[in-house]
Amino acid sequence: MTLSYQALLTAVPVVLKAGNVPNIVGEAGIGKSALVADVAHQMGAKLFTTVVSLSEKGDLAIPVPPLTSESFVQTKQYGRLADVQYGYAHTLIEIIQYAEQYPDQPILWFLDEFNRGTQAVQSELMNLVLQRTINTLILPQQVQLILAENPDASMSGFADSTYGVVAGDAAIKDRTVRLVMRTDAADWLAWAQQMDDRKQPHIHPTVQRFIGEDVTRLNQSDVQGDLTATPRAWERVSTNLYQLEKLPLAQQTAVALDIFQGDVGDELGLAFEQFMEQQAIHLTPATIYDSQPVGAVVPAPILKQFQAMSEIQKSTVLGSCLGLTATYPLTNDRYAGRFTQLLQTLSQDGQFALVQRIGHDRELLKQLYTANVAKESPYVTALYQYLQQVASWANS
Repeated sequence: MTLSYQALLTAVPVVLKAGNVPNIVGEAGIGKSALVADVAHQMGAKLFTTVVSLSEKGDLAIPVPPLTSESFVQTKQYGRLADVQYGYAHTLIEIIQYAEQYPDQPILWFLDEFNRGTQAVQSELMNLVLQRTINTLILPQQVQLILAENPDASMSGFADSTYGVVAGDAAIKDRTVRLVMRTDAADWLAWAQQMDDRKQPHIHPTVQRFIGEDVTRLNQSDVQGDLTATPRAWERVSTNLYQLEKLPLAQQTAVALDIFQGDVGDELGLAFEQFMEQQAIHLTPATIYDSQPVGAVVPAPILKQFQAMSEIQKSTVLGSCLGLTATYPLTNDRYAGRFTQLLQTLSQDGQFALVQRIGHDRELLKQLYTANVAKESPYVTALYQYLQQVASWANS
């Protein structure tokens, strides 16, 4: 039995609240770390992460020799003994300090890539999972553990797995709840559309459409190379594409294919680059805002090119403009005028969707409102008033 991302958002908190330790098993790049971050947010918990594959024996608790004379014990018959103490890893110190400062807040300690650590490291972590202790230190009750592992051939359903892992101890398997995570394209695409902290979709709309056309691309090995396209790899494609759109078209064309192939392999990288060509989105925020002649009016060639694009393409380009308001602030007459002019070429539904997106950016709305009150920037004022007009369509 395997679970999707959304199902795990329900299952993991259930296991934690029952006082047990969830062990999330899934392929590399499938989204285990993102899942745990979402669970922490959902539970209002502080999240700490230790990557077990990068840990060495002794990292959690290192013996510290006596530092003062009081640390030595003199016996009558057996000589002088040293009362050795332990120095703890900084992550563990942070956890204890946070627990003392916020005794009522849940804390999640995520032990990532657990079965890619050495046997010695896994053994050292055993007491954490089994006894909740490290030497003389006891974990606060509000601290709960989550493990994540890659599949190994000894696990049911993963006989063909080739990950370089160290099979876990039987005691770990007996004391944790194994939750097998699968790639679910519907879940991923739903998440991809949501807005992140930068007020742009988690995944670039062009990447969303490419995966939506053939969901097997979301997790697919490159038959001509050694790279595998995973959800994490497509997230890299998305972030790279957002940055590429800031460049002039000639520079984009020169490097885009190599970047995409470096993310998802030769075959899929080429297919995605060709898909972008078919989409014909050659306009970027840079070409829209920086094209000559300078001013608040879109140059005729740029406007003609924009009008020839499909509705989806227009929305995508203007959505990219909204993602770059730090570079091209809409409180500047030049950018506000061009954005308003292009916005008005969209269908009413397209305009309304973009205005709703702007409505979620309270800081931008505040800036536009302030500029509108000041009446010093006519194009900014016009944009603010037009946004109000479009927003009113919801009541008509």
